[in-house]
Amino acid sequence: MSAPQLLPSLSETITRLRAAGCVYAEEEAALLLAAAPTPAELTTAVDRRIAGFPLEHILGWAEFSGLRIIVDPGVFVPRRRTEILVTEAAPLLRKASLLTTASLLRNGSDDGAPGTVVVDLCCGTGAVGTALAAILKGIELHAADIDPDAVECACRNILPAGGEVHEGDLYDALPASLRGCVNVLVVNAPYVPTASIWTMPQEARLHEPRISLDGGLDGLDIQRRVAAGAPEWLAPGGHLLIETSERQAAQTADIVAGSGLAARILSSEELDATVVIGTAAA
Repeated sequence: MSAPQLLPSLSETITRLRAAGCVYAEEEAALLLAAAPTPAELTTAVDRRIAGFPLEHILGWAEFSGLRIIVDPGVFVPRRRTEILVTEAAPLLRKASLLTTASLLRNGSDDGAPGTVVVDLCCGTGAVGTALAAILKGIELHAADIDPDAVECACRNILPAGGEVHEGDLYDALPASLRGCVNVLVVNAPYVPTASIWTMPQEARLHEPRISLDGGLDGLDIQRRVAAGAPEWLAPGGHLLIETSERQAAQTADIVAGSGLAARILSSEELDATVVIGTAAA
């Protein structure tokens, strides 16, 4: 009887990953070892990582806002910087919920406060919406994406969180009943200029859908469409939050202001992230 094959050691796996240029070889090796039940599966996983596949596609999940978000192969991987949408949206949602409850009490309603409406547009895996649902119980959550693979993946994250997922092009995907009712609209639309796609890491260029990366000539084409439609969908006093880059932030803010929303720019040094928040008139 042949001896059972042993898993390669942590040090061996680190050495292979480091030789391939993986910056976080130690952390990645530990994750791959923990996820691989057999030596053959570990070898396959390490080979795929060395070949340039995103770690999250190999593991099947990404850590985001303290959660494990399911990530299917070929779907845009949620970035840590996108957590800025969660950290900035959460207090706005709390305030919206309190205002709604106070209004009902003033009017003598005994129907209870309706759920605060959140839309995660260009949702990808649905990471932002899922994280907000984990922080704020009782929100009415909708997520939408044009990519069928992303929609299928988002369903696995959003539906257990109590939300709904829709497939389609931006607002065309949303139920008409949401017009004028959205308290917070969070958007991570693609904002990489077309000519800059080639400068992105191989794992993004080759293994994530182009539609989730390419923002057009100046990177702001989808943001323009999002901002133009937002006033129709936001509730009075509702907020639009768009992730952008530091370099593009002023342009993004001008686009949001041009749609009739009061725009401001916020940045996080810790996350190396920037968001533009547009607020509708109350």
